[in-house]
Order: sequence, then C-alpha cells, then structure tokens
Amino acid sequence: MSRTLVIGDIHGAYRALEQILERAAVTENDRLIFLGDYVDGWGQSPEVIDFLIQLKQKYHCIFMRGNHDDLLLKWLVTGQHTEQWFMHGGQVTTASYLKVNEEKKQLHILFLESLEDYYLDEDNRLFVHAGFTNLNGVKHEYFSKMFYWERTLWETALALDKSMDPNDPLYPKRFTLYKEIFIGHTPVTRIGETTPINKANVWNVDTGAAFKGPLTILDADTKEYWQSDPVYKLYPEENGRN
Repeated sequence: MSRTLVIGDIHGAYRALEQILERAAVTENDRLIFLGDYVDGWGQSPEVIDFLIQLKQKYHCIFMRGNHDDLLLKWLVTGQHTEQWFMHGGQVTTASYLKVNEEKKQLHILFLESLEDYYLDEDNRLFVHAGFTNLNGVKHEYFSKMFYWERTLWETALALDKSMDPNDPLYPKRFTLYKEIFIGHTPVTRIGETTPINKANVWNVDTGAAFKGPLTILDADTKEYWQSDPVYKLYPEENGRN
C-alpha cells in the first residue's frame, strides 16, 4: 500500500536524511513530499541536493521551495548574498560549495529553479513550506514569497482556542479552506517540542533539525512518524556551529 510521506526541513543534514528514509522503510510505491529548506545549517547541503536529484529519478517526489533554498539559488546565480543569510547558515553553505564543480552547480540551479511553491493533493490537503496569507487560498496569493517566508499561519494556529467552532464567524478562514495543512519553516523546538505538532488543522513537521532537534518524516494519513537521531549528534565535528 502506498503512503504519502512528508519530510520536514533538512538544513544540510544529509546523514539524518539517510536515517529517516531507512527508518521509515521507504519504497518506490510511496509518495515523498519534501517541505523545503534543504540547505543551510549543517555542512552537507550540496550532498543533500545531489541525493534529492537522484531520489527523484527512482521515487515519486514532490519538492517545495523553502526560503533558504531561494537564498541559495540567488547566490549561485548572481553571487550576491545578505549578511543575515550568512548568519543563518549561508556561510556554511557557500563554504561547502567551494568543493563543487561548475557542472554540478548548474544541475543544482536547475533543481532549485524547479521547486514548487505549494502542492495541493487529491484529498484537498495542502503542503507548503511556510504558509499563505490570502483568505481565499493559495491560488489567490498575491505575493509568492509568502509561501516560503510567512509565519502568521502557524502563529495563528498556536494561539487559536481549541474549543472554537470552525463555523464561528470569528474562526480564521484560512483553516477552513483545506482538509489539512502541512508546513515546516518555524521549528517546533521554539515551543519546546521535537515531534510533529498539530494545531487546528495545521501539522508542523519542522522538528528542529537545523539546531538540536531531529529530522522527521511523517505519514500524512496515519500520522505515524520516524525521526533521525538529534542531528547535532550526527555531526560531532560541527558541534558548536548551531
């Protein structure tokens, strides 16, 4: 039986990515939906992208665009960067790309350009890196950057009263548009958690792999999940960086 498996923010943690795919016993029958932020954090961002390109040739993969992926693409194409990006993983990533030849860089550019802003499946489930702001849904979003930068969707879900009726006129309309919404972007470690967290109909699968948390893969149907070891333990040579 095929599964829809959702993978949280990887942030250059190639070793963790290998772990979760093995622990979830992924097969060619599964659909893999990656929520973005493949790079920046740990020192194997090029290896992650290499692996994802190869994975796509064998498995049914859908790749969302994360804000870090967009920043890397701009740097690879133009050589331009911001100090903020450097402070949040970009410096580690650019250093790792010094070992990558030009031909491979061009393949990575093509991969990054091919990423999706969002994916809406046959069950009206939305998969997006960060969120959206338009009250009529993703197809009406005015600013595409919101798909991989915004945080109000998750902040609203966290603040929502559990007892509130979805039919209440004050209930946030964004949560009524889709059966479920799967996001990353804002690590649940910010609220002291390291497992996928559900608020309203939103599932946050970013379990803090960029920092002290594990990487997670979640079955979208059953909500069973598998996790890597805490990523910092997989990169002892880089401890202190994050």
